[in-house]
Amino acid sequence: MIKYRKEVEGLRPYIPGKSIDEVKQAYGLTHIVKLASNENPLGCSELAKQSIIESLNEPSYYPDGNCTALRAKLAKKYNLSPNQLIFGAGSDEIINMITKTYVSKNDEVITGDITFPQYKAGTLQMGGKIIEVPLKSYIFDLDGILAHITDQTRIIFIANPNNPTGTMVNAAAQLNFLNRVPKDILVVMDEAYVEYIRDSDFPQTIPLLHEYPNLMVLRTFSKMYGLASMRIGYGIADADIIEKINRVRGPFNVTTAAQVAAQAALDDEAFVQRTYEVNEASKAYTYNRCHQLKLSYIETFGNFVMIDFGRPSPEMFEALQSEGYIVRPGHNLGMPGFQRVTLGTPEQMEAFFNVVEGILKG
Repeated sequence: MIKYRKEVEGLRPYIPGKSIDEVKQAYGLTHIVKLASNENPLGCSELAKQSIIESLNEPSYYPDGNCTALRAKLAKKYNLSPNQLIFGAGSDEIINMITKTYVSKNDEVITGDITFPQYKAGTLQMGGKIIEVPLKSYIFDLDGILAHITDQTRIIFIANPNNPTGTMVNAAAQLNFLNRVPKDILVVMDEAYVEYIRDSDFPQTIPLLHEYPNLMVLRTFSKMYGLASMRIGYGIADADIIEKINRVRGPFNVTTAAQVAAQAALDDEAFVQRTYEVNEASKAYTYNRCHQLKLSYIETFGNFVMIDFGRPSPEMFEALQSEGYIVRPGHNLGMPGFQRVTLGTPEQMEAFFNVVEGILKG
């Protein structure tokens, strides 16, 4: 056997749920509704779609490794210097670049015990030690994280709002936390679902970057903008942090199609507004049906809801899948009994809960 790095021993490959075609074949179904991966049920902007088509006219050319046009557009949007931005094939790649840059063997990285798994995977592959602090009322326990800081701590990852719980750290709590974290520790605020939030208590993190040079913000085009298949996300931080991370970035890591689609998506504010309104309507409908069916749920600030159906997670997951609804089972996320349900359109959610009601009664 060919020898491999010791750090690989503790890793497990990401296992996605069954594809739509696999579920169709397994259950003999012709119609499937996927509510498992927090994708946009409206698809993406038509402007973005057209830009992708046009980009295929020159597939023989390498993409712009600097993402120059997209960099300039985002810098203007957020009043940033262009050298404060880094781009990757989704937030996943940026998280991996961060750990490659800042984590050595036996260094410590702190995060929540129920959160986005890539923080743990990125840490372990570098030989680092992951410290998972239990959530408090399904929210990141910032005091608990502070209590676990040691001389070996290099990074703190906080998903805000958190995936899979949908909960948020508010502005006051975040500011108090940043003031207490040592300045030689990188604090990464992963805001993948930020576009879904219009709550005045949610932190305005980007304006804080000039006050906290150890702060980094992650954003993505996979969720609100509906470009998950394009694989494009970005990080914002002090120019020195970005320069260091850029040293481990591959030279052409973001495709031309992804770059132009992201630019077009930023221009289509009407699509963003429509997505927000649909998500809010589906969220309200979901809460109402949960109340009617006496189902517990966690109030969410994202485009998904964690629902406790009162049955073992694998059992309910299979029952829903057999009826043509793919969700994310909670037992794989550290929350047995729950299912993470992406908010589809109101029509999809109505049909979904009709199926749920039938399963629970049956």
